[in-house]
Amino acid sequence: QVQLVVSGGGLVQPGGSLSLSCLASGFTFNNYAMTWYRQAPGKERGMVATIGNTGGTTNYADSVKGRFTISRDNTKNTVYLQMNSLKPEDTAVYYCHARESYFTSSGQYIRGRDYWGQGTQVTVSS
Repeated sequence: QVQLVVSGGGLVQPGGSLSLSCLASGFTFNNYAMTWYRQAPGKERGMVATIGNTGGTTNYADSVKGRFTISRDNTKNTVYLQMNSLKPEDTAVYYCHARESYFTSSGQYIRGRDYWGQGTQVTVSS
């Protein structure tokens, strides 16, 4: 049974920090690229940050570059999102996403199924 369990959301003042975690189970975590998405009221869901299956590559939305950091611990099947210097416009429901994406030992690229975790509310307000 695949699970992506997200934790760490909440209310924080502008300029503050929050850390999100996403604990994965039920699939081979180190074969999956992990991505954090967010969706604010009335807006489409958008990518916040993504990290490759080995942790060697990361990519960020322009709006969070320099403030957010995505990381993963493949020994703990967990991906993290450290959010610093939070702004009211960061207020959204944050989601964890997993996409099978890796290179085999023979160099073949595998891209396969994906999974979503439940959302967690992050509210930035004074």
